Amino acid sequence: MSFRSRRVIFITPFYMLFEFFLLKYLFLLLGGINDVYVAVMAVFIGSLHLVPMFFEAKKSRRITRFISAVDGVWMWASLMFLIDVLVLYLLGNFIHVSAEINAILLAIVPILGVYNYYKAHKLVVNEKTLTLPNLPRDINIVQFSDVHFGSVRHKSIIRQVVDKLKEIEDTCEIAIISGDLADGSSVVEEDDFLAFKEVGIPVVFTPGNHDFYMGIENVFNACRKAGIIILDNESMEFECLNIFGLRFSFDDRSVPKIDESLIKPGFVNIINYHVPYYWEEFSSAGFDIQLSGHTHGGQFYPAVNFTDMLFKYNMGLFKNNLGKYLHVTTGVGSMDTPMRWGTDSELVVLKLRKE
Repeated sequence: MSFRSRRVIFITPFYMLFEFFLLKYLFLLLGGINDVYVAVMAVFIGSLHLVPMFFEAKKSRRITRFISAVDGVWMWASLMFLIDVLVLYLLGNFIHVSAEINAILLAIVPILGVYNYYKAHKLVVNEKTLTLPNLPRDINIVQFSDVHFGSVRHKSIIRQVVDKLKEIEDTCEIAIISGDLADGSSVVEEDDFLAFKEVGIPVVFTPGNHDFYMGIENVFNACRKAGIIILDNESMEFECLNIFGLRFSFDDRSVPKIDESLIKPGFVNIINYHVPYYWEEFSSAGFDIQLSGHTHGGQFYPAVNFTDMLFKYNMGLFKNNLGKYLHVTTGVGSMDTPMRWGTDSELVVLKLRKE
C-alpha cells in the first residue's frame, strides 16, 4: 500500500468527524437538523473521499474520477465554509448577525468556487529572464512540474500541457519536468503519456515524491513509451547545458553525493530537483541553476500564506550572492482538490541570457 493510500485511510475518520461538526453548525445557521442525518451525510462524504482510491489503484474509470473530483471540490468548499463559520462566530460576539448576512457569507463560497475551479484549469505561460556570465549563447528552457496526472486530473491535463508546449516549441529548445508528473491517486498505464510524442523538442523528467506512490516503474514505462528522457540521478548534455536530475529522496532511496564532480566546465550546470531544498549546497557545489516545484505556491488562499511560512523558497525566481539561481514553479496540476486562487497553473519559459 502506497504512502498516499495510508495517508488517506488514516485521515478519513478525522475528516468525517470534521464534516459532522461543520455540517451541524451550517445547518444550525439555517434552522437546524437532526444529528442522525448530519452523521449520515458525514459518513457519505467520507466514503466519497475513501472508496474511489481502491478502484483507481487497479484501473482508472470515469465514474471514480468524477467522484474524486467532486470530493476534491467539496474539500476546498469545506475549508472555505469553516472560515465562514469562524467569521460569523467572531461577528456574533460584537453585533447581531442577521439571516441575510449569514446567507451572503455562505453564498461567497460557491462564487469563489467557480473562480477557483476556472483558475486551476487555465494553463498559462509565464516568462523569467536569467542572466549568466558563462553562457555562450542565448537559450530558452520551458520548465514545469506537478502535473499530478491522476484521479482528479487525468488524460485531459496531459493533452492540455502538450497543446501548450506545441504552441511555444518554436521559441524554446528543451522542456524540463521537475517531478510529480503522476499524482499517485490512480494507476499509470504505459499509454497514458503518449501525447508527449507530438512535442517537437526534447522533454526531460526527474521524479518527485508522488511519482513513486503507484510504482515508479509504471511512470518510467509510460515516459519511455512517450519519448520522455528520464534523468534519475543521471546527467545529460544538451547544447550548452549540463542537466543533472536528482531524484526525490525518502525512505530507502539512495542519493548520490552532490559535489564538484557533477559540474562540467564550459557548460551552464542545472540541477533538476523536485523540492526547493539545499539550494545553498547545490550552489556551493557549482550548479548555476536549480529547478524545483513541489510547493504549488500554496495553491489557493489561505494555504498560500501558510506555505510561505513552511518553505523558505515557496514560488518564483531567486538569485543568491554567488549569482546562482533557484526557480520554484507553482506547477501545472493540483493536489487533491482542483482549485487555485492566487497562484497560476503554469509553464515557465526561462530565458537564459548572457550577463
